[in-house]
Amino acid sequence: MKYLLMIYGNKEKWESISPEEWPEVVARQDAFNAKYRATGELLGAYGLGDAAEARLVRRRDGLPAVTDGPYLETKEYMASFYLLDVENEERALQIAAEMPLAEQDPVEVWPVPHGSP
Repeated sequence: MKYLLMIYGNKEKWESISPEEWPEVVARQDAFNAKYRATGELLGAYGLGDAAEARLVRRRDGLPAVTDGPYLETKEYMASFYLLDVENEERALQIAAEMPLAEQDPVEVWPVPHGSP
């Protein structure tokens, strides 16, 4: 079964991490990623750009209409997502609890029951 793990953040949160701390933060996350890639349970880990870079695309009269995003007005935005393929929900929750940033902020866990071939 596939599960999506999501981490939220904002510019203020990322800027609160000092330049001296960043290498350790990145190393901890890289170790987490390597551990679960090695088990085959981590299919992909992706960090997103800043919310100011997001765009919304709609179709109006058959043509694309692009505006600045994100759609929701919120302090925090999805910063990273991870796709797992695990035996069951319990295993997805165990892996989410090991996410390094789970010490500070929650990790959202969503089942992915459908996929396109």
